[in-house]
Amino acid sequence: MPTSQHAPDRSAARSAAPGTGPATGDAGAPAAPRSGRRHSLSGAALAALIATVAVCAGDAVARVFPYGPRHRSVNDLGNQFVPFHAQLWDLLHGSAGGGLLLNWRSGYGTSFLPDLGTYLTSPFAVLVAFFPRADIDLAVYVVTVVKTAAAAAAMAWLLRTQRPGPWWAAGLLGASYALCGWSVIEASYNPMWLDGLVAFPLLCLTGEWALRSRRPVAGALVVALCWTANFYTAYMATLGAALVLLVRAVLTREEVRERVRVAVRAAVTTLLGIALAAPVLVPLFLSSQQAYPGWSKEFRPVPWPDLLARLLPATYSFSSPALFVGTGTLLLVAALPFHRAVPARTRWWWTGLVAAVLLSLQWAPTHLAWHVFATPNGSPYRQTFVLAGIVVIAAWTALAAGLPGVRALAAGAGVLVAAVAVAAGGSGLATPWGCALFTGGLAAAAGAWWALGRRRAVVPAAGLLVAVLVGQAAATTAYGHKGKLAGLDDYPSWGPAHTARARALAEADGWPAYRTDPGRPALSGNDPMLLGGEGGSYYSSHTPDVFTRTMAALGAGWTSRGRNVQSLDSPVTDAVFAVGARLRPDGTVARAEVPPLVTVRPGGVPSAGYGDSPFANQELLLGARVYEDPVAPGVCRAGTEAFLWAPEYNSTARLADGPAFRLNGWAPRNRAALQPMGPSHGPASKLVFDRPAPADWALSCLDRPRLDAAVAALRASAATSVRVSASGVRAVLPAGSTGTAVLSVPAVAGWTCNGRPASAYLGLVAVPLDGRTTTLTCGFRPPGLLPGGAAAGVSVAALLGMALVRRRQRT
Repeated sequence: MPTSQHAPDRSAARSAAPGTGPATGDAGAPAAPRSGRRHSLSGAALAALIATVAVCAGDAVARVFPYGPRHRSVNDLGNQFVPFHAQLWDLLHGSAGGGLLLNWRSGYGTSFLPDLGTYLTSPFAVLVAFFPRADIDLAVYVVTVVKTAAAAAAMAWLLRTQRPGPWWAAGLLGASYALCGWSVIEASYNPMWLDGLVAFPLLCLTGEWALRSRRPVAGALVVALCWTANFYTAYMATLGAALVLLVRAVLTREEVRERVRVAVRAAVTTLLGIALAAPVLVPLFLSSQQAYPGWSKEFRPVPWPDLLARLLPATYSFSSPALFVGTGTLLLVAALPFHRAVPARTRWWWTGLVAAVLLSLQWAPTHLAWHVFATPNGSPYRQTFVLAGIVVIAAWTALAAGLPGVRALAAGAGVLVAAVAVAAGGSGLATPWGCALFTGGLAAAAGAWWALGRRRAVVPAAGLLVAVLVGQAAATTAYGHKGKLAGLDDYPSWGPAHTARARALAEADGWPAYRTDPGRPALSGNDPMLLGGEGGSYYSSHTPDVFTRTMAALGAGWTSRGRNVQSLDSPVTDAVFAVGARLRPDGTVARAEVPPLVTVRPGGVPSAGYGDSPFANQELLLGARVYEDPVAPGVCRAGTEAFLWAPEYNSTARLADGPAFRLNGWAPRNRAALQPMGPSHGPASKLVFDRPAPADWALSCLDRPRLDAAVAALRASAATSVRVSASGVRAVLPAGSTGTAVLSVPAVAGWTCNGRPASAYLGLVAVPLDGRTTTLTCGFRPPGLLPGGAAAGVSVAALLGMALVRRRQRT
């Protein structure tokens, strides 16, 4: 194929600066092993350094944790991901409630392997173990920065693998990829998505191996690592890598037969790698199907001016793709169609791929294909990092053929200026700062790329390109923090309040004799994992449908449309779930005598299921009447305790002689929990709404002596001994027990008791008793674990066979 050296026109392609020799053809000629590997390592190190400096500088400018007083933990970062990493810390230090399969801390006992595979199986996540637990926020931040740096290094290595070229430029472009707007704005508070950022260049690297018929076993291991780390973004990265391999195969393999062989090798490698990850993936997929339905909406593409505006640095919008990759990189891509040193076929294939992927962001069918055929809950452009990676590869294609000439740079700059003009004129997302940074960066980048043709200007020009990227990326990072803090919930980093609560929970611990609930109001959606204890709150993409519906029937509140179930402050449900200690807002611990985890109920499962009243539902699950109706509208009998049920009320309410309580009802996103209002003193304790009363509300009055009697009855017939393990329960029952043994754990799929699949008793795990059973042994195994293990075993056997065949071929 033609090389860059054939072009006599200096304006078309100029001789490279020292150390920046042009590539020979699209596939590239392999560099000398030692010097090539050394230069690739240098480029990867430079990329990691640039990415780290830019991210930290942007965070410091924004004065967010750990550089200032502003909260970094916005949205699900503080609500979900930091608590999950705290649970991982405990698991790695042997102090977690449960093990790899079962989480005893959250949701009164729930499956943990799907959460592990969704949030915590990144090889970088284990770094949290090296930090003090009280520094869990700092640990997650460091993991985030390390992932960003690793993505930059991986991309730099990939570029040098695809084509020879200047190592420092590979480092610059690798950093540009890792510092794309999607990374520093979107993925920075969804740290598991950053595994996809790392995965894309790694999966493209496995494509290069398939292209050259090399390292099939290593390729499958890389695929398994990427899909285990985060399957969601790995899926998107796999689609993107397949598109890159398609272009590479078309441009470097002339015969159709050879292209098919490349595709088959890549497909086999990918399938074997995914099969290796199946012990995590299969339970995860099945758990997703059993989760409470999340928010779904129809995809609507953003206006094109808004999309183009996101090319600028320092822009923010939750619902549009963060396309920023740095003007130095954009200029190379825009110049590619006009760069005559690059063969026309190569130019148009890579330009066409960039355009096709950009268009795919805006078309509903391809949008669904990118997102596993389901419009995501939240930001709708999660595949944007793949476009950034393809843009960077296209930029490298332009640069590796030789420095673009003045004409190509001028034409590319004109394209970018036109795009920005459209954005600035038609989008409110384009800010003056963003336009200024873009314009100044474009002029500086154009001058730097032009100056690289002069030997004495190489170092200052390269330094200018690095400075432009770092400045723009840092500004984008800081502006992103400003937008997120203004529009999203934020949560404090670990501080004295966390320490005090965690200490109180640890001092009250009585597990497994009773549970200790972190209570309400919560510091996060996953306080049991963050602070300790064994509570009812739980927030995950895998929140089981049976758990949400059971707790909702009993009066629990939620946020995130049912995925974030809150702890329910009710002495009746505390008795049912063996909550013997509950942390109060003032830091004290309220204690109560409760039945153990395993109780025996007379008869079988009640024929009538849950109804509309949480009070009646609680009584049904408890097995006794403990509530009474008000003696007058809004007035409970003196000596009883008032409880208010107003799920859609969004204000404060109180008893006339008591304090006000905030109810957070905002249907369908939020649902207010059943609220204890305090003891009633008769008419003086009439219920008062501080805003107009909702259409649907009810007041009921708890009779404590009745509840005490019901608890005593359950304790009298309950298990005499209960022991828990990392994945199960063993209980000793009174001799001659009949009826139904009930384990106070949600009846999620995967429980077996005494060798048989467990039954369900109003949403809880249950086992029928025949009068002869004296020991109850229940274990939990996530559905899909065995089939996933079998698939992994087949993959291992196939890979071993491949390795043996290749070894014999070499000998």
